[in-house]
Amino acid sequence: METIRNILIKSGYLFEFIYNEKPIYIAQDGVDYFKIDINQTAATLILYTEKGFYALVTSGGGSRVDFRVIKKELNCKNIRLATKEEVKEVTNFSVGTVPLFNLSLPYIVDKRLIEFPFIYGGSGDLDFTLKVDPQALLSLNDVVMLL
Repeated sequence: METIRNILIKSGYLFEFIYNEKPIYIAQDGVDYFKIDINQTAATLILYTEKGFYALVTSGGGSRVDFRVIKKELNCKNIRLATKEEVKEVTNFSVGTVPLFNLSLPYIVDKRLIEFPFIYGGSGDLDFTLKVDPQALLSLNDVVMLL
């Protein structure tokens, strides 16, 4: 979390680490806890392709990710969610704590997140949620695709 804090401080983007008095596991938990629009919740999922792993930051807005679009854009034949073991191995974080920033992976970002002044997502610590300007996703990560 400190590494992410330092990156964000240097970047100048507005952000806040918010202590969660109870764990937040799904988008609706975040909506209820922070009183925000469900589209402001951001989950970082890890995808496996034959070309390697990708970080997908997606809005909790309810529509499913269309893997066909990602496969076409990345020119991949196979794509799937990484297993819990793969997530831990590739990111050093457990599922549910994967942060929005500082992964050495290419990123795919859900463009619905960019519509808000702030989004809420993983900080690397289950007890804290990161509230951040979504523009930071685009400039501080290696974004290869907007979805």
